[in-house]
Amino acid sequence: MSAQPATTPEQQRAPGDPGSTDGLKAGLKNRHLSMIAIGGVIGAGLFVGSSAGIAKAGPAILISYALVGLMVVFVMRMLGEMSAANPTSGSFSAYADRALGRWAGFSIGWLYWFFWVVVLAVEATAGAKILEGWWPQVPQWGWALIVMVVLTATNLVSVGSYGEFEFWFAGIKVVAIAAFIVIGGLAVFGVLPHSDNEGAGLAHLTDHGGFLPNGPGAILTGVLLVVFSFMGSEIVTLAAGESADPQRAVTKATNSVIWRIAVFYLGSIFVVITLLPWDAKSIEDKGSYVAALDSIGIPHAGDIMNVIVLTAVLSCLNSGLYTASRMAFSLGQRGDAPAAFARTNGRGVPQAAILGSVVFGFLAVWFNYQWPDTVFTFLLNSSGAVALFVWLVICFSQLRMRGMILRENPEKLVVRMWLFPYLTWATIGMISFVLVYMLTDKDGREQVILSALVALLVVVFALVRDRVTAGRGPAPAGPADPAPKEPAAP
Repeated sequence: MSAQPATTPEQQRAPGDPGSTDGLKAGLKNRHLSMIAIGGVIGAGLFVGSSAGIAKAGPAILISYALVGLMVVFVMRMLGEMSAANPTSGSFSAYADRALGRWAGFSIGWLYWFFWVVVLAVEATAGAKILEGWWPQVPQWGWALIVMVVLTATNLVSVGSYGEFEFWFAGIKVVAIAAFIVIGGLAVFGVLPHSDNEGAGLAHLTDHGGFLPNGPGAILTGVLLVVFSFMGSEIVTLAAGESADPQRAVTKATNSVIWRIAVFYLGSIFVVITLLPWDAKSIEDKGSYVAALDSIGIPHAGDIMNVIVLTAVLSCLNSGLYTASRMAFSLGQRGDAPAAFARTNGRGVPQAAILGSVVFGFLAVWFNYQWPDTVFTFLLNSSGAVALFVWLVICFSQLRMRGMILRENPEKLVVRMWLFPYLTWATIGMISFVLVYMLTDKDGREQVILSALVALLVVVFALVRDRVTAGRGPAPAGPADPAPKEPAAP
């Protein structure tokens, strides 16, 4: 395969130009980006994790989802502002590099990569469990291997094949939730023909101990349980760099994030807690969505939901591998990862970055089978709070980048954060509060402490590395890495 050196980040691509700003091919179509943006907020956690939040907070889990959703909307607005001005495969890592210093871009880029390669193992195992239940002839580890190999091959073929797979994976999720909301909504108000659920209207919001059955504090507990199901919203800003018109794609995705969260999260959870009392045993035993479908009388509800969950898992795996590889590619471009990661093959695919990411993904899967309660649990907990760290870095980067964009390219400020800088600081306060509140929860405390320790080690390494590099003077650019080490101004 012919290798192409990464070009300089300063090169700009006109809308519609099929070339690439950085060696990647603009192989994602508008329909791919639209579905990636819509499906990016619908993770498997929504389907399998919502029952725990409902059990803790009751109907008030709606407030928990609304608070986290609002936080994500603000973060995406900030990220959209920076991404529309300078679309890049490194997204927030490249912006942190520019706004806060090279140590920040290096640290958050590698932490984000670490988060996604651990997610690969989690999702591969989850998908393997479902597949083993259908075809027990193949052992669970065999299914995990098959799933990882197939999706690795998909990402290696071209970015277009990733986009096509994600289009259909995300499409199934979107259609499933939309159908659930429509059918469930009709059943709630007793107008669904042949429904086994007579429909209580809005009565279940208050008839089992009130809207706040476990007190106001349960809302915050619910926040801790649902916050990580929103991770992945930012993927569209990485993918936009491989589309024909990245600025338009980012702007559209940023402007639509409000209704996506309102419909898919709040809408579907509202249906669940109005169809059934929040303390119904079936929600805990079967899961919130299966219990709701069963109450209506939908046959084979469990099997239907397993298909949807498997689709969500495969979507997460597909996007996780894509995201990890593009972050590794961007780090390689900036000299913060092996130079091979910054090279693309003849199809515009960063092959080394993909294979490097999947090797660690396979290693994490092996840890999950060999030492699930020790090594793998450590990996999970030490990456658990990275999502919140990423959101904090986005906020602080946007505080600095707004002024830089206005000074250097004011015409590119096509997406603006509302009420700047007040809402930015308010979002920083919200995220910080969630991190501090996690320390009061046993599981959350372990995640925050271990994630913070890993982050501290990476930051210290980055600072020492920068100091050593500065002492040696600028390194000459090699033939495969001609780009200057400093990121481009947006």
